[in-house]
Amino acid sequence: MSPHLEPSLFSIFVGHRHLASGTLPTVALAGKHAHADGTAGPILIFENRTGRSIDVDTRGSDEQLRERLSRQPGACAPIEETAPADAQAADAGEGGAPRGRGRPKLGVVAREVTLLPRHWEWLGTQPGGASVALRKLVEEARRKHAQRDERRTAHERAYHFMSAMAGDLPGFEEASRALFADDAARMETLIAGWPADLRRHIGWLAFGDLTQPAPAAAAGA
Repeated sequence: MSPHLEPSLFSIFVGHRHLASGTLPTVALAGKHAHADGTAGPILIFENRTGRSIDVDTRGSDEQLRERLSRQPGACAPIEETAPADAQAADAGEGGAPRGRGRPKLGVVAREVTLLPRHWEWLGTQPGGASVALRKLVEEARRKHAQRDERRTAHERAYHFMSAMAGDLPGFEEASRALFADDAARMETLIAGWPADLRRHIGWLAFGDLTQPAPAAAAGA
C-alpha cells in the first residue's frame, strides 16, 4: 500500500474514549448516535492526517448526513499524493523532443521566487533553464529528506492531538519534548498514567503506520 493512503482518515473521541475511526461519514454517524444516546463527555472528531479537530454538521437523517459528508473532498477516498507525477509530466521532454515555449500545462503553478544574482546566474546555465533546474532541485531534496520530513509531520500531528485532548494532563510538557525529540520510550513512560485510548492514539499518530487502521478502543472502555 502506498505510504500516502490512509484508511483511517478520521477518528472520533468521547471525552478520553476512542469511539471509532474511518471515513468522515462513519465517525460522524458514530458521534451522532452517541449524542442521541445521551453519552456523557465532549465529542470531538479529528483528521488523522493532521491531528487537528474538525467541526461536522450532523443535522438531518443518517442517510442525509452520509450523502452530504460523502461529497466532501477526502471524506471517503484514500488520500494520494499526485504532485510528483504532475511534475514528472511537466518535465517530460527534457533532453528529448523540443517543447513549445511557455510554461508546461500539467501541475505547474507560477509563484514568485526571490534569489540572489549568483543563484539566477547559475540557474540560467542549467539545461532546460531556471524552472526545470528548480524543479529538479526540489525533487532531489524531497527524496533526500523524505524520512526526516515524515518524522516531523508525524510529531506535529501527534502534538496537535495531544494539545486538544491531553493539554491539562500531568506530564504534558515533558511528553511534548520527548515527542519532538523522537524519543518514543521516554514519551511512553511519561504518559503511562494517561487514559489508554489516548496513549494508543498518540503513539499511532507519532510513531505508528498511518497506512494501517487506527488502534481499537480499549476493551470495556
